[in-house]
Amino acid sequence: MEYIIPRIVLAGTNSGCGKTTVTCAVLQALVNRKLKVGAFKCGPDYIDPMFHSRIIGAQSSNLDLFFFQENTLKYLLAKNSADRDISVIEGVMGFYDGMSLTTTTASTYEVSQVTHSPVVLVVAAKGASLSVLAAIRGFLDFCPDNHICGVILNQCTAMTYSVLAKEIEVRFAGKVRPLGFLPAIAECSLESRHLGLITAAEVQGLREKLQILAAQAEKTIDLDGLLELAVNATPVSCEAVNLPQQSEAVRVAVARDNAFCFYYEDSLDALREMGAELVSFSPLSDKELPSNIHGLYLGGGYPELYAEILSTNSSMCASVKKALEQGIPCIAECGGFMYLTEAIGGFPMVGFLTGKSFDTGKLTRFGYICLKANHDTLLCKTGEEICGHEFHHWDSENAGSSFTASKASGKSWNCVHATERLYAGYPHFHFYSNPDFAVSFYNTCLKEKHRDD
Repeated sequence: MEYIIPRIVLAGTNSGCGKTTVTCAVLQALVNRKLKVGAFKCGPDYIDPMFHSRIIGAQSSNLDLFFFQENTLKYLLAKNSADRDISVIEGVMGFYDGMSLTTTTASTYEVSQVTHSPVVLVVAAKGASLSVLAAIRGFLDFCPDNHICGVILNQCTAMTYSVLAKEIEVRFAGKVRPLGFLPAIAECSLESRHLGLITAAEVQGLREKLQILAAQAEKTIDLDGLLELAVNATPVSCEAVNLPQQSEAVRVAVARDNAFCFYYEDSLDALREMGAELVSFSPLSDKELPSNIHGLYLGGGYPELYAEILSTNSSMCASVKKALEQGIPCIAECGGFMYLTEAIGGFPMVGFLTGKSFDTGKLTRFGYICLKANHDTLLCKTGEEICGHEFHHWDSENAGSSFTASKASGKSWNCVHATERLYAGYPHFHFYSNPDFAVSFYNTCLKEKHRDD
């Protein structure tokens, strides 16, 4: 089936070039024009979609060609662009950067190729002039079929842009269009920490910062030019990915607060589409789990930053431990897994799993992995596989051995605590990578619902 999806990809030359700032400025400016805007992020990022969602008032989704087959990725693009006037796809890392140092696999470039989307390259111009054009030339020539048709210069002055824009038009003979610039705006800088930007919920005065960026974008970015590129994008062809509609609803408690906020919204939607009611709760502030639940989902996040508060909330820790001891089906990814261990740093946690979580001071087991089950578990049977991702500074004295994780390099290790009612480990996964995992979790929640029948 063909879908008409007005869209652009905002790609960067590298991490740190300002593509998230430019994306947020463009999104907010388009929303201010009363347009219905869709937003997407290439790769496994959780934080940038939080900023997108705050702006557009709807979920931002991930497009990831390691997690998804091509048809699935295009389906999620079409599904989440329905009724949107324009969809903006933010790239990951540099445009050509893929799974390893020498491949474009799962890169923004590959996403733009699969979706046939027009690309606007964000180039950092601070401290450079003519060298900016050399960078553009390199990106254009590296892979000639790159769909790059526009350029936005970040941290650029008006005077420098006026000169470089003319040079871009002359030197590249219309192959790429200069589509404006953003100057450096100190009061709108977004802080970072070890997993990337701090989350949207933690940014003081975020709404004001976004409006300043949007006002600047209206002045110095060619929004009409971006819209023109978007509406001329070719249709997307794909088949629907249908999840089985279950005969009964289940209630799944989902931890959502500043400590637990890393979720793929499409993954949660997969549960909703099958019939689940997702009930949000806060391990930071609520005293116990929601009543009458049949499943529990503890996502990743920053529990280490809130360890003292989580530990002090002993009634919630006790409520979670009791539910797990009684066999409630539970998924606990990364930070959620850490919460179930004996302690995070020096602060006691739920203590359902043996071992303590500790800070390694560096990225540990970083990147894409393939997870293969070593025995039957909550999500799958022995030998079944799902794509995963790890990105964390903390580790555990007992990381589990129910799955074998392997990287494309050949490196492998054991991970995850899993039973027929539990998945708890550092690896994140996406249900659309293997929808059967979602079905298995849902069916186990159904068994929990009828445990005493």
